[in-house]
Amino acid sequence: MTGEELLFLSRQTASTETQDPSPKETQTEKRYVYGIAGICEIFGCSKPTAIRIKNSGRISKAITQIGRKIVIDVDLALQLASSKTQPNKRR
Repeated sequence: MTGEELLFLSRQTASTETQDPSPKETQTEKRYVYGIAGICEIFGCSKPTAIRIKNSGRISKAITQIGRKIVIDVDLALQLASSKTQPNKRR
């Protein structure tokens, strides 16, 4: 192959790449963690604190539990944990 042929081929591939860029869809994949260890990983806390977080009900919408298996939606759990709750009003 001559240098001229090499340049021709490189220009052809470069022009096809610039003319037809494949649109990359940004699909947000759900991230899941499993068990109490997963809660520890999300919030960077100890096991007793993770158990307290789970039992508090604050992130209960993000938790799916079937028997002993616990599955936590990471994005939803972080969103629920960061949202402010209304304080209890005492009369």
